[in-house]
Amino acid sequence: MVSLREFHSTMDRYDLVIVGGGLVGGSLACALGGAGLRVCVVEAVAPTAEHQPSYDERVIALSWGSRLILEGVGLWSGIAAGAEPIRRIHISDRGHFGFSRLDCRDEAVDALGYVAPARLLGSAIQAKLGAVELLCPAHLVELGLQPGWVDLEVSCSGAPRRIRSRLLVAADGGDSSIRKRLGFSVRERSYDHDALITTVTPDRPQSGVAFERFTDSGPLALLPLTEGRYSVVWTARESETPGLLALDDSAFLERLQARFGYRLGRFSHPGRRVAYPLKLLLTRDPVRPRLVLIGNAAHTLHPVAGQGYNLGLRDVAALAQVVSDSIREGGDPGEDRTLEAYRRLRGADQARVATLTDGLARLFVNDWLPLRLGRDLGMVGLDLIPGVRHLLTRRFMGIGGRSPLLGRGLPLAPFGRPGARATADPTGRGHPSPNPRAGPRPAGGGDAERGPRSESAT
Repeated sequence: MVSLREFHSTMDRYDLVIVGGGLVGGSLACALGGAGLRVCVVEAVAPTAEHQPSYDERVIALSWGSRLILEGVGLWSGIAAGAEPIRRIHISDRGHFGFSRLDCRDEAVDALGYVAPARLLGSAIQAKLGAVELLCPAHLVELGLQPGWVDLEVSCSGAPRRIRSRLLVAADGGDSSIRKRLGFSVRERSYDHDALITTVTPDRPQSGVAFERFTDSGPLALLPLTEGRYSVVWTARESETPGLLALDDSAFLERLQARFGYRLGRFSHPGRRVAYPLKLLLTRDPVRPRLVLIGNAAHTLHPVAGQGYNLGLRDVAALAQVVSDSIREGGDPGEDRTLEAYRRLRGADQARVATLTDGLARLFVNDWLPLRLGRDLGMVGLDLIPGVRHLLTRRFMGIGGRSPLLGRGLPLAPFGRPGARATADPTGRGHPSPNPRAGPRPAGGGDAERGPRSESAT
């Protein structure tokens, strides 16, 4: 029988334990591990495994705001060369007159966003983990929330590990076992649609131009990749998905061409096709004492407008800021005051983006004539009214309002040195403020975590 003293003597202690080492959890580990906290990541699947759901063959649409966060974390330099910039977005309603265009020049930035392979992001994170302890393959067996800490039992390669942490972060994806185990209240809706993902090569590619075409079955997005290729994110009804997956390449290209048209010329060289079910899931309150849900564990979105991973990165920036502020002031990363600050920073943004993407997903599959005319007139109005277009573009770029340090492209100050709390972005454009630690800004350009794949569309 193990005595209480022996039990505690074998317990590893951390400031922060992150369950889920995908793109969101891994980004948080890089941000806080690099700032001097003792961080442990518990991940079930090795990064090099073929079935690692975060580092698969998908591509990720990164907003301009996400680029700034990745710069602040120190990850962008490992991603930029393989990230294709999105400088313009063409939005249209298939078969109807509605259309709108967004252009990075109107926002005085290098790009509205970027498209990068998930494996490239994963590799950059693995290279940056450094002092972070990674338990992999490992899974959570038990957890106990206490007033001053969280006790965890983890099975790591079949061997038990006992861990104590001041804060537990659940970044274990849309099917989060921690969220389910603790009975978090969620708003959930199945769309009865799938996202079919593949790549094609058009014979008339348009460099830096992304397309979002709304159809009667949902949005069809084509995202520019390197070497003139495009990633396809085709929203299809569940009843249509098996047939689309079963088509030979020639028949599939013919269907895609009929769906999209010839704005990019003829398509060829289709990649492997995979499909993922789509749903909305929004945790009503992702915070508990000593515990917070982030990324897909807190919110899983429809891929329209590509907000999934970008929303998760804003969770990372906010949580890293409040935790580092708390530590710097002599506080506790898991105390109520720290988590209440996180709740205030993230609650409105999470609810607003979930409502926006849900509304767009349902609006454009409704073919009721008055509604269709209204949405098409709205798209034309968006194209003609710069002020409205500017506000919407900034929303999709993930910038505006008060930004934490990472959200301005600035790293967290290492603990033990003087550091400034986050302030409002003085430029109003999401650019980093002048700071000698920030270094020169790179010119030009180069939805992931586990669970339902909702980060891939533009």
